[in-house]
Amino acid sequence: MRKAGLASLAFFYCDFREDQKKDLRGLLSSLLVQLCHQSDSYCDMLSELYSEHAKGLRHAGDEALAGCLKALLSIPELAPVYLIVDALDECPSTSAIPSPRDEVLNLIEELIKLRLPNLRICVTSRPETDIKDVLNPLIFRSVSLHDESGQKRDIEAYIRSVINTNPKNRRWKMEDKQLVIDVLIEKADGM
Repeated sequence: MRKAGLASLAFFYCDFREDQKKDLRGLLSSLLVQLCHQSDSYCDMLSELYSEHAKGLRHAGDEALAGCLKALLSIPELAPVYLIVDALDECPSTSAIPSPRDEVLNLIEELIKLRLPNLRICVTSRPETDIKDVLNPLIFRSVSLHDESGQKRDIEAYIRSVINTNPKNRRWKMEDKQLVIDVLIEKADGM
């Protein structure tokens, strides 16, 4: 659908190891840039934000970026827009108020509450309590793969493959390989 111009798609993978992939600013910047590559209307709106901030000389704050995203998503008669936020649990839930995770959750909540007819949001995460507390009242459909047997089989197959095919592990005793496999499968906890 995206390739045919019948929809727009933007995704963001949260990653605690990369500063720009674990907070609201990184998410907003990424989504805006991705969407702007798919539509001239989106690009015009982002260019307007750029101009409003002295052509990049003044830093646009998170609020301005969020406002631009909301305005962009509110364009009348918009083709469906799919936003995917993957691994939300990777955003830190720190003692700071609000934490980076809280800020992302707040944005998702605000976007859902806009009730835009062509907006589709998919969020993936481990079942963390704070995330469930915010998203459960808002969700249309929830799918849990966390305890699915197929998920566990896939994880086990992947771990076995890596342990048994990695040349560095050739000299390991079979029982040592099996111990590593068993521990990793147990500790994977569905992920």
